Amino acid sequence: MKLPVFYFCLAAISLSACNQTSKNSQQATADSAAHETVAVDTVHTSRNSLDWHGTYEATIPCADCEGIKTNITLKNNNTFTIVSEYINKNTKVEDSGKVMWHDNGAVVHLTGKETNMKLKVGENKLIGLDQEGHEIEGPNAHLYVYNKVEGEKL
Repeated sequence: MKLPVFYFCLAAISLSACNQTSKNSQQATADSAAHETVAVDTVHTSRNSLDWHGTYEATIPCADCEGIKTNITLKNNNTFTIVSEYINKNTKVEDSGKVMWHDNGAVVHLTGKETNMKLKVGENKLIGLDQEGHEIEGPNAHLYVYNKVEGEKL
């Protein structure tokens, strides 16, 4: 009688150990998946994959006017021009300068005499970034998206 009980206990311990190994294996797989690093594609960037040069426009918010109608023209030679017209104020500001690329070719930094701004480059659009380089958020975020003017290529 003692022998069948012994074999039953031995079988139960063996099965329990197999189940524990399976749980440990699943946990190790889950842990390794959580610590995987994501490969960043540095070959295909906005700079070399998108037709980024051209003219973009948006009317951005203004504290003391109805808005600022802004046209940004990015050129193939890494220069830009910007024209900002304050609606109903008869004020127009024009500037030009250099385009620098940041964040693996995803962000343009426009620097001129009056201009210092960063924009994320997307498909037929430029997205305004704040001083820290983050996309502008909130209910007016869509007003900081500059859409490409059709047919414009420089």
